[in-house]
Amino acid sequence: MAVTTHTVTNQPPPLVGYDVFTADAALTEGVARHVPAALRDEVREELGELGRAAGSAHAQRWGAQADGNPPVLRTHDRYGHRVDEVEFHPAWHRLLGHAVSSGLTDAWSRPAGHVRRTAGFLVWTQAESGHGCPLSMTHAAVPALRADPALAAEWEPLLTSRVYEAGLRPVAEKPGALAGMAMTEKQGGSDVRATTTVAEPLSGDGEYVLTGHKWFCSAPMSDAFLVLARTSGDAARRADGDGLSCFLLPRVLPDGSRNSFRIQRLKDKLGNRANASAEVEFDGTTWARRVGEEGRGVATIIEMVAATRLDCVTGSAAVMRQAVAQALHHTTYREAFGKPLAGQPLMRNVLADLALESEAATALALRLAAAYDADTDQERHFLRLAVPAAKFWVTKRCTPVAAEALECLGGNGYVEESGMPRLLRESPLNSVWEGSGNVQALDLLRALRREPAALHAFLTEIGTARGADHRLDGAIKGLLTELADLEGIEARARRLAERLALVLQGSLLVRYAPPEVADAFCASRLGTDHGTSFGTLPHTLALGAIVERARPVVER
Repeated sequence: MAVTTHTVTNQPPPLVGYDVFTADAALTEGVARHVPAALRDEVREELGELGRAAGSAHAQRWGAQADGNPPVLRTHDRYGHRVDEVEFHPAWHRLLGHAVSSGLTDAWSRPAGHVRRTAGFLVWTQAESGHGCPLSMTHAAVPALRADPALAAEWEPLLTSRVYEAGLRPVAEKPGALAGMAMTEKQGGSDVRATTTVAEPLSGDGEYVLTGHKWFCSAPMSDAFLVLARTSGDAARRADGDGLSCFLLPRVLPDGSRNSFRIQRLKDKLGNRANASAEVEFDGTTWARRVGEEGRGVATIIEMVAATRLDCVTGSAAVMRQAVAQALHHTTYREAFGKPLAGQPLMRNVLADLALESEAATALALRLAAAYDADTDQERHFLRLAVPAAKFWVTKRCTPVAAEALECLGGNGYVEESGMPRLLRESPLNSVWEGSGNVQALDLLRALRREPAALHAFLTEIGTARGADHRLDGAIKGLLTELADLEGIEARARRLAERLALVLQGSLLVRYAPPEVADAFCASRLGTDHGTSFGTLPHTLALGAIVERARPVVER
């Protein structure tokens, strides 16, 4: 018989059974701000339903199961036939199926679609981040495929479908499909100009066979992939071309046979373990259709990359929000020295600082989504600078936020059962995926040099808040000084990207957040009174109000 040695006390209850959407004031207010008034009730109901599902016990269990049971590569069937299939735990399919049925692969067919999908992506991926990859790839493939109206007509209804069906068969027989992407090769990394995969034409109808490899293939269980390869035609050698062409590569051919798509191995990754990333080879019989103009592959696929970069920002905002929610919940219930940890002045400072970072990331992700929905020349120019700046900064802030939030739980946070190690392992991913920090910073410089309208649109955006806070005004002035001095600008590109992102976040919070949030952000991120670690906010700020605003409320 077990001997009772002690009574368990002072342990927080699990953060479960709550509405992830409505418990997030920054998110609910942002959605209301960017969605037309006539749609607000509908969108609130839609996201509230998704939020309750994300905060449920079963969704959290699925997330832990999917992460704890990574996908497995099966290259051959029992008879020795090559099949190149990736098998997932049932929890993965439940997560992905719920996401697809909730419209998280489609921002293109409904009003305010990008804001709705971005908010939903931020809510649902808090249950588990890995399955966000195929959601993002599938959603982002649509604008690239529109370069070929015939392909778009065939594939877009499948990619935006709300029906998820696992398994490989001809897409004409499936109610919905998923898409992946494969650009990176061993020798090139981010330099896609080093691509060696070649495409040989089969006919004048844009059919080719591919020979080569891809070092990183996202979502290898998908129905089709966008890939880059070199063609030998005259068009590929045009002076205004990039030398590469974009192709749509289906896994199953129309006659039901498997396309030659050799999965060499799955990557053993730091985090994102529920999701499969693969090395693949094309053997000279791999069939594909060209998408867009020959020799303009990067220009075609960049439409996909731009959309996935927004998801990088959103995914990092989701990890931050869940980390901060867990820290706030734990410290609300955990007592030390006679009162809750959240009531201790130093812990309150840390929590408020983390909450600021999370709210700023959420506000920025929604503003980018709203610009995609508006789709005006002004907003497109704004996105040209705002997306790489946000991708650079928000994804980099995710890891220190997750680490500090974990520390709020003490030793409990270092234990796998808390879920915090999974968030910490996930946190660096989006800073690497779709172009690392240097790639984003250099992309900013490219835009500044080639597209003056982009800078004008960005300055117009942040200028709407001038005069509202002297620290923001000073930061804008400093940014203009930085932009005026082009000496050694490439070596300062990261500093410039950081300043652009911080000024944009400050502008958004000054305009839309409660005064205590905007004041604290400007004082700590744009002023001079802030340390290098979290928890160094000026003690005179309204820290308690910031913490209360961010706290997830669970009805018990």
